[in-house]
Amino acid sequence: MREIVFDTETTGMDPETGDRLVEIGCVEVVNQLPTGRTYHQYINPERDIPADAIAVHGITNEFVKDKPVFSQVYSDFLDFIGTDSKLVAHNAEFDMKFVNAELKMVGFPSIDRKRVVDSLKIARQKFPGAPASLDALCRRFEIDLSSRELHGALLDAQLLADVYLELMGGRQHGLGLAKEQEENAKNVLGALAEKQRPQRDPRPHAATDEELAAHAALCEKLTEPLWGIADAKKAKTESAD
Repeated sequence: MREIVFDTETTGMDPETGDRLVEIGCVEVVNQLPTGRTYHQYINPERDIPADAIAVHGITNEFVKDKPVFSQVYSDFLDFIGTDSKLVAHNAEFDMKFVNAELKMVGFPSIDRKRVVDSLKIARQKFPGAPASLDALCRRFEIDLSSRELHGALLDAQLLADVYLELMGGRQHGLGLAKEQEENAKNVLGALAEKQRPQRDPRPHAATDEELAAHAALCEKLTEPLWGIADAKKAKTESAD
């Protein structure tokens, strides 16, 4: 199963008031494991980036002035996410409203919301009442946050891919299954080794003359041994007949 974990950075909070995308980062995940394939693009938003947004992601007007606009890169983005892969985002409603607003401006249909998985909702259902931000979940799952000084679409998508794996139980399940398979393999190999072990020839076990003589001498010293009583009973029975 192919899924795309993604994140965006923007000039603000609402595309309906003129805010735009400035960065998209995507990580390909197959069967809940990252494949190493990514898509990453900085975008010229064709407007000023407010200071409060720069404080969050560090992307400045100077940095994006020579970057492509969305109309120049959207086809590469759509090619990467494909037409049927699930799209995973943290607080997905925010990211999707920007992506679909940008697609609308270039005359392309919106992405169906049925394709979208919101990891924030999954986290809140799994850990009700607990902090569910990306940072909080990384700390919960002991995922390294040392490189996250500012928000960044690709970095956040990579962190979210690890968080999503943990939320879905992928790592634990996989390791447990691998351990079970390893134990089964050991048992099978052990049985085969036992089956193929070479058989030794029977060792001699007859008593020696010295052992027989020692046994006879010991029997002479016994008082009323059990076999003697049995022999006497047998003789008495035979004489009665």
